[in-house]
Amino acid sequence: MTVTMELNDSSRKTRFKGARPRPRRLSQLFREIAETADGPISIGELLDAMGDRSFAALLIFFSAINLLPWPPGATLILGAPLVLIAGQMTWGARRAWLPRPIRAKTFTAEQFRKAIDRIAPRLEQLETFVKPRYWPFWHTQGERIVGFIALFLALVVTAPIPLGNWLPAFAIVLLALALTERDGLLFWMAMAVGALAVLVVALVLGSAAFLINFLWAQSGA
Repeated sequence: MTVTMELNDSSRKTRFKGARPRPRRLSQLFREIAETADGPISIGELLDAMGDRSFAALLIFFSAINLLPWPPGATLILGAPLVLIAGQMTWGARRAWLPRPIRAKTFTAEQFRKAIDRIAPRLEQLETFVKPRYWPFWHTQGERIVGFIALFLALVVTAPIPLGNWLPAFAIVLLALALTERDGLLFWMAMAVGALAVLVVALVLGSAAFLINFLWAQSGA
C-alpha cells in the first residue's frame, strides 16, 4: 500500500498566537487510510502520510493503541514509539523519525480497520470540542514543551503497572490534539489528566511497596 495523502490544508487560515495552516482532522485521515487499504499497512507508510504533522498524529495513534485492551507487558513494546516520538519533539526535531524495524512493522488491512473503527469515533467526539483558543506558547516553544510532558507520560505508559497506562495515554492524546489546533483550554485539561495519572500510578506503587514491606516484616516475625 502506498499512502499519498497530505495532512495540511493550506486553504484554511487561523488567527491566533503561533498561527499556521489548520490541519485536516486526524480522524478523517485515519479513516481514509483504513478505507483505501488494499494490503498490509506499515508504520513507515503512516508516518509518510502524516507529513509535517507527524509528531501530533503519531502521538495520538500510538496513545490510542495503548488505550485498547492488551495482555500484561504489552505496554513495554507499544509505549516505546511514544518515548521515541516525544523525545524527538523535546529535542526540537522538525520531523518524526522511527527506526527501520518499527517503520517496517505492519498491520493487516483488517487489523488496521478494526483499530480505527474503535479509535476514530472517540477521536471524532474529542475533535468536535477542539478549536484554536488561549494557546500560551509560540510555535516551536509549544512543541518542545508538549514533547517534554508527553515524554514523561510516555515513560509512565511503558511501566508494567496493571491498568496504569490508560490515564497517561489518554493525557497524551489530549496533549497532541491541543497541539494540532493550538487549543490552550484542552492543553490545561490534558495537564490535569496527566497529573491525575501520575497520582494514581504513585498511589499504586506506594501501596505495592507498603504491601511488600508488610509481608516481609510478617515473614521475619
